[in-house]
Formats: sequence, structure tokens, C-alpha cells
Amino acid sequence: MTLNIGVLAIQGDVTENFLSVMASLSELGIDGAVSQVKTAEQISKLDGLIIPGGESTMIGQMSLVNGALKTIKEKIESGMPVFGICAGMILLSKNSKDRIVGDVEQPLLDLLDVKIERNSFGRQKDSFEAEISLDPIGISSFNGVFIRAPSVSDVGKEVQILAKFEEKIVSVKQGNIIATSFHPELTRDTSLHKSFVQMVKDSKS
Repeated sequence: MTLNIGVLAIQGDVTENFLSVMASLSELGIDGAVSQVKTAEQISKLDGLIIPGGESTMIGQMSLVNGALKTIKEKIESGMPVFGICAGMILLSKNSKDRIVGDVEQPLLDLLDVKIERNSFGRQKDSFEAEISLDPIGISSFNGVFIRAPSVSDVGKEVQILAKFEEKIVSVKQGNIIATSFHPELTRDTSLHKSFVQMVKDSKS
């Protein structure tokens, strides 16, 4: 069984996630391929997808224009595992507002039953790193890189909270969806990407 994992290559940390998945497959000894995807046709062939950090409004609008957003939604609804990072977390959510400017008009996948506060920890100049614990998925310590990071202000009953920082929710899981407000691809620690790759493998078993 060969896994086909894609990184949505509209905008954002595409290369870093590509390399993290490659390393994860190697470390886990799992046979798989990683590709950078943009089109509905490419996405339709995937077993798992990473929606990387970047600018969520831009990623959503570009994906809407080329038809990818509809295919992403259909694939996730049919059980494909997805990992949303920062902007990807926002894009997956049902509701998003900015801490400073309030409601923001942007395309959302409306799949992850959470409310998101964009720029929850401040703007670009307020970026920082902090140790995070994701005990529910067996990761006791992880160096979280926060860049214009959102947080989760409210969760639905099906949503599992994986991590908090300063009492703000920064990682969640709901069924085949995992999301973080920080950037695991910007560290050398592949444990979160390995957890996602394992999710993809388990979904194929």
C-alpha cells in the first residue's frame, strides 16, 4: 500500500511541509509519495492533505477560483485525513473573526466545528516560540512556532482539544481533521507530521 499525501501549494509554507512529510514517511518506514497540489484533479487522487500556513483569505479565494475548494470539502467529508496549519486551521473552520477588525469575509470549508480568533497572539512582529504539550496524541513536548497565530475560541461537542497555550486552544482534532495554530513544519521535530501520516495510513487500512 502506497500513500499519496499532498500539500496544498497555493501559498504559504509548502516546501517545509513537503520535506516534513518526506522525513516522516522515511522515519516511520511507510511507503508513500508526497506532491504539491493545486487543482481539483490532483486533490481527487489524494489519501491525505496538508493545508499549510500562509494567508488564509488568499488560499481560500484562489482555491475557490480553480475549483479545488469544492473537491477538498468533498474528500474530507468522505473521510480523507487533513492537517490544517495556522491558515489551514482557519480555512477548515466554521467561523472566523479577527481579534482587531472583527468579522472577515473569506471562503471557509465549514468542516471543523470551531470558532477561530485570527491574529489571536498579535501580528507578525509578535511572533514567538513556546513549548506545547499534545498529550492526547502522545506528544508530551513540542516547540510551537507562532506567527500571526490564530486560536480556537469555542469548540463543538465532537472536537477534541489537543493543546492550549496561555489558556488559549492552539490545537484540535475532530474525526479525520487535525489542526494547529502553530507551525510544526518550521521545526526539526517531525512528531506531529508523523502523527498525521499515521492517521492517513490508518484510514487506508
